[in-house]
Amino acid sequence: MSSTTNKRVFGVLAGSAAFALVLTGCAAGNNDDGGGASGGSVIVGTTDKVTFLDPAGSYDNGSFAVMNQVYPFLLNSVQGTSDVTPDIAESADFTSPTEYTVVLKEGLKFANGNDLTSSDVKFSFDRQLAIADVNGPSSLLGNLASIEATDESTVVFTLTNPNDQTWGQILSSPAAPIVDEEVFSADSVTPDDDIVAGEAFAGQYTIAKYDFNNLISFKANPEYKGNLGAAKTENVSLKYYTDASNLKLDVQEGNIDVAHRSLSATDVADLEKNDKVKVEIGPGGEIRYIVFNFNTQPFGASTPEADPAKSLAVRSAVADLIDREEISEQVYKGTYLPLYSYVPDGLTGATTVLKDLYGDGEGGPDADAAAQALSEAGVATPVALNLQYNPDHYGESSGDEYALVKSQLEESGLFTVNLQSTEWVTYSKDRTADVYPAYQLGWFPDYSDADNYLTPFFSTENFLGNHYDNPAVNDMIVAQASETDADARTKMIEEIQAAVAADLSTIPLLQGSQVAITGTDVSGATLDGSFKFRYGSLAKG
Repeated sequence: MSSTTNKRVFGVLAGSAAFALVLTGCAAGNNDDGGGASGGSVIVGTTDKVTFLDPAGSYDNGSFAVMNQVYPFLLNSVQGTSDVTPDIAESADFTSPTEYTVVLKEGLKFANGNDLTSSDVKFSFDRQLAIADVNGPSSLLGNLASIEATDESTVVFTLTNPNDQTWGQILSSPAAPIVDEEVFSADSVTPDDDIVAGEAFAGQYTIAKYDFNNLISFKANPEYKGNLGAAKTENVSLKYYTDASNLKLDVQEGNIDVAHRSLSATDVADLEKNDKVKVEIGPGGEIRYIVFNFNTQPFGASTPEADPAKSLAVRSAVADLIDREEISEQVYKGTYLPLYSYVPDGLTGATTVLKDLYGDGEGGPDADAAAQALSEAGVATPVALNLQYNPDHYGESSGDEYALVKSQLEESGLFTVNLQSTEWVTYSKDRTADVYPAYQLGWFPDYSDADNYLTPFFSTENFLGNHYDNPAVNDMIVAQASETDADARTKMIEEIQAAVAADLSTIPLLQGSQVAITGTDVSGATLDGSFKFRYGSLAKG
């Protein structure tokens, strides 16, 4: 059977037929008021980190948070909705089952004065595929067969699989910022300093000053013509924190205006009682999970004792022993809830397949089931497991979360866990270099569709780089993205979850909400289903 890989993340709502997807520049939701920024300044604080400003070199929330402010997209979601409409496009629609045609608005320019044309659009996508950085988002473009600039304002995307229900969202994804071909390299990741010096921006903001993972100064871009409209505040500063407790202190003392990612659950609960700040909570699609490297985990393919049955038994035993409810309550005070499958609760197609297959069948742990799984596979106990987590990217509570995971596994007597931590800049490189046999990751979704939680994790060339490869699952993922019948697609999504639950390349733990803390005089901190935090909507006073 075919093992064609289609590695997308983003999906439009199930049941949206390809030929019904016709987007025009006057679509509802365009908030362009025709004016410029109203002046003033806002300071935002975060513990997230930037990997690269180059869209080809990073695929993480911290980097994409900055890209969303400074780069234009062909399609984008305006404040308050997850639906996409043309950003710098005038129109975008399927002109055949495998051809998606985009016409750009007239007079587009980058902040440096260079014209933004269809040539830049083609360049932006071609370089993603050419560079294919291991930590980049090129895997999202797996359905892109070719792109052609037919004139200065028109591009035609030819897709491998027809009727792609996700393509409109892909054009608003981390793989799709439009960059300046006169500044960016065609075949390598461009350094941050070169991008800033080249003023290669055409979003709501430009970057005026850049101090890597310390401070970024944004300035409203008067030339932006996209669907987000003019930025409400002229100057925004993004201040980076290594310690979430200092972030909390600064927002409650008024030293910064907004704290967005990531305060601990205890800090959020404490700030909810503080009348000097407002706590904004939005719909949550964030998940936290454990990844297994199929080569280096116990009995993995590249270990001296390689044995597929034994390696699966180890993963199964871990799944049997995890107590998600305890982690939710003890570590996160209920701000993260137990997650028992791969598609989070609330999305079409979500199931509780892990609750059914592992543990006590009710969501709790079962040491006897874990012992049986290991015994039947001939695995001697205790199993030595190296487990890695990150202390600075997913919030300070990660340490408590993984200390509790270690405790849960070791209390059974079936595991001895070597728990280690690494800071994000190193962690993001090491995890794809087979350094960690089992490790923590979190996923902050870019769009509220089940495909967002399946394609990037379980396709043959998935972004995890954990050597998981099930051709049958890969084909199922390809098929669901092209299915235009809503009920049929939902059933396919459920079947995919059952298949990957049997393989256990990852173990989902928790799903959480979006949280932002603002001063009482700050408005516009909108947390919606697009999961994109827009600085352009922030206003003070």
